[in-house]
Amino acid sequence: MSLKISRRHTVALAALACASVLTPGLALAQAKIKVAGIYTVPFEQQWAGRLHTALKAAEARGEIEYKASENVSNADYERVMREYATAGNTLIVGEAFAVEAAARKVAKDFPKVSFLMGSSGKPAAPNFSVFDNYIQEPAYLSGMVAGGMTKTNKIGMVGGFPIPEVNRLMNAFMAGAKETNPKVEFSVSFINSWFDPPKAKEAAFAMIDKGADVMYAERFGVSDAAKEKGKLAIGNVINTQAQYPDTVVSSALWHFEPSADRAIKMVKEGKFTAEDYGQYSMMKYKGSSLAPLGTFEKKVPADVVAKMRAKEKAILDGKFTVVVNDNQPKSTAK
Repeated sequence: MSLKISRRHTVALAALACASVLTPGLALAQAKIKVAGIYTVPFEQQWAGRLHTALKAAEARGEIEYKASENVSNADYERVMREYATAGNTLIVGEAFAVEAAARKVAKDFPKVSFLMGSSGKPAAPNFSVFDNYIQEPAYLSGMVAGGMTKTNKIGMVGGFPIPEVNRLMNAFMAGAKETNPKVEFSVSFINSWFDPPKAKEAAFAMIDKGADVMYAERFGVSDAAKEKGKLAIGNVINTQAQYPDTVVSSALWHFEPSADRAIKMVKEGKFTAEDYGQYSMMKYKGSSLAPLGTFEKKVPADVVAKMRAKEKAILDGKFTVVVNDNQPKSTAK
């Protein structure tokens, strides 16, 4: 009897091995894939933090093996990419905004490795996919809230760099604020850094001193300034209301999970191709949302909330499209 069982097992194992050879995608789908993340900023920075959080969640589910490097300089980015590609990582996720040529060169040199990179450019066959945080929809909604909360009709906006990825969010925010408050004026400033909280804080202080009572915190440090001065703030990418319960009214949130999960699935199935993942950051795919009003639930005027919720429904129903305006926003405050 034991001999027969052994033979059956042998036959079954042989059949499975044969199936794996004939259908490599099946074998790949059943195994964990090795994923690497490469970030030029610390994990705590909101943009990189969303990527890191989504990939850590996939790791916690047992779907991937995940390693990541933070604070990688632009000059060192290509070397780190090559090290991860050579080390057998099947999927590499990161940011190519300042290293487009180098990142695309690495992808071309490793055609069997899949790359999903934040980029202002187009995908490149066969293995270089791009994504972006297209969260202009919740940014518009957060602007509607801000327009209804300002008492001075002056809103301050502090961004990192005036690149399309930031400009489109600021422009959407400004359009939303104008919808609920046509009288609102804006002060716009860029600190030319992705992570310099003290510099962002100083820029915010200057705007508050000129009358801004609501701040658009595209960068870390702005909410700290608003808190110290007793003003309000609107967050970006992540929800920081728990840290600023009396300051942050709401935030335009980015959820990288739809993009990460799709890329992992495609790699496991052997179907990863060069494509633009931008759409998976939009509300339709649950790639973005407006954070709950939370501590400000009773503080935002009811009519403003009603208008904002109606617009939110119109966006989800496909009846309203937030304009993507990548032009650098300008100050309108006198």
